[in-house]
Amino acid sequence: MDISVIGCGYLGAVHAASMAQLGHDVVGIEVDVPKAELLASGTAPFHEPGFETLLKDSLASGRLRFSSDMADAAGSQVHFVCVGTPQKRGEYAADLRYVESATESLTDVLAPGELVVGKSTVPVGTAARLAELVTGKVPGALLAWNPEFLREGFAVQDTLHPDRLVYGLPAGTDGDTARALLDEVYATIVADGTPQVVTDYATAEMVKTAANSFLATKISFINAMAELCEATGADVKQLADAIGYDDRIGRKFLNAGLGFGGGCLPKDIRAFMARAGELGADQALTFLREVDNINMRRRIRMVELAREVCDGSLLGKRIAVLGAAFKPDSDDIRDSPALNVAAQLQLQGATVRVTDPAANENIRRSWPQLEVVETAEEAAHRADAVLVLTEWKQFRELDPVAFGQVVARKAVLDGRQALDRDTWVAAGWSYRALGRRAG
Repeated sequence: MDISVIGCGYLGAVHAASMAQLGHDVVGIEVDVPKAELLASGTAPFHEPGFETLLKDSLASGRLRFSSDMADAAGSQVHFVCVGTPQKRGEYAADLRYVESATESLTDVLAPGELVVGKSTVPVGTAARLAELVTGKVPGALLAWNPEFLREGFAVQDTLHPDRLVYGLPAGTDGDTARALLDEVYATIVADGTPQVVTDYATAEMVKTAANSFLATKISFINAMAELCEATGADVKQLADAIGYDDRIGRKFLNAGLGFGGGCLPKDIRAFMARAGELGADQALTFLREVDNINMRRRIRMVELAREVCDGSLLGKRIAVLGAAFKPDSDDIRDSPALNVAAQLQLQGATVRVTDPAANENIRRSWPQLEVVETAEEAAHRADAVLVLTEWKQFRELDPVAFGQVVARKAVLDGRQALDRDTWVAAGWSYRALGRRAG
């Protein structure tokens, strides 16, 4: 099929290359000219395992190209809208300017019988409104909503081998036509037996926000238990292991620590709350406010823990921060808990050195006040405390004996339950982690 992908940021670029990998002829439309040129050269503008190889292969096949001109989307049978929906400045609500602008521009080149497919995460009710825009300007064109469920670090896998496909479709024969087109797009994935949920616009929109809200709630639940564990002397890791054996609960997302960040969970749960308020159903989601509050308290507690380890004062103390991306295998520093902690430590008088295997250049651009170094050893040179705040493999596999020769004081704060406490304690380190007894 001929496919266009409107917006080639993280979601759109991966989607475009993946659709070409599935055998379609794809044009990615990106209004940021330098980014479009970078993608066209086969260079990934962000860190994502396996993506650059996929990008180069798709370009080499001749089935993928990039453009900054919306006119190049003309003639495609299916148009995926993949632009961002950031949080509005000073509000909880999602900023829909980019989705609305992209859809409006697309209608200028859209033809009857073509399908617009929204993949962006939007507040419930957006798809119905955009469908009116599309069909009003181009009678005979269709709109569907097909939310994405990408995990950063696994985006290629999640696009080519998703755990489900969700179609939000219009009613009647238009819905049948839209489904047939989507099934053709995803023919290989459908043939693999991937579960499909075929539903209305509102349900499809809510699937993504409900999923993110559930995951955020699970993370904040175990972090609330960590607060209680610190008050009682219990161990949150053993607690999580024990309740995780219950298959109704499961062990995933029960690692207590610094909490969630990034460009999805925080802004999505806030936008969900904001939209519920607009609909007069805000009481249904009041628990998400506490989910958000618990998450933010973890950052404050990590700073407090660092102060405790440094004998009650951060003034003049040298602190190494290992990890800055909001999660491993990513260079995404949006709403990064690690960087928030690093900045607070510095504001309170510490000398902070930060390192991350993928995000260093992003930190230098966005957080110029922080000192960024290339290696864990450089960050930890003569440090009074080492904070592991992103669970990169490189940090999990550090040799505590050799690493202990670099620091001034063997004190480690494990913000992600990433280290083997017994191994580090045996090597002479004092070990602290949120919700766990000191080692």
